[in-house]
Amino acid sequence: MTYSYEKLDVYKLSMAFAHDFYQTVSSFPDYEKFGLSSQLRRAVISVPSNIAEGSGRQHKKEYAQSSSFSLKAPSGRS
Repeated sequence: MTYSYEKLDVYKLSMAFAHDFYQTVSSFPDYEKFGLSSQLRRAVISVPSNIAEGSGRQHKKEYAQSSSFSLKAPSGRS
C-alpha cells in the first residue's frame, strides 16, 4: 500500500519552507558555505524526504513510524 505524499498539506508546506529556506541560506557568507548552511540545508530537507520515504512503505505502521521520524528530524532526535 503506497500513499500519495504529494497530496499531503504537511509535505507541501515542508517543501515550500525548504525552498524559502534554501534561498535564505544562499545569502549566508561564503565562509559558511560548508559549515552551518550545509548542516541547515540537510536538516530542512529531511522532513519532506522522510515523508516521501515513508509513503513507499508497505504497511501503515511503517508509514506512521517514518512520519514520526519527519517530526523529530530537524531537532536531531530519534
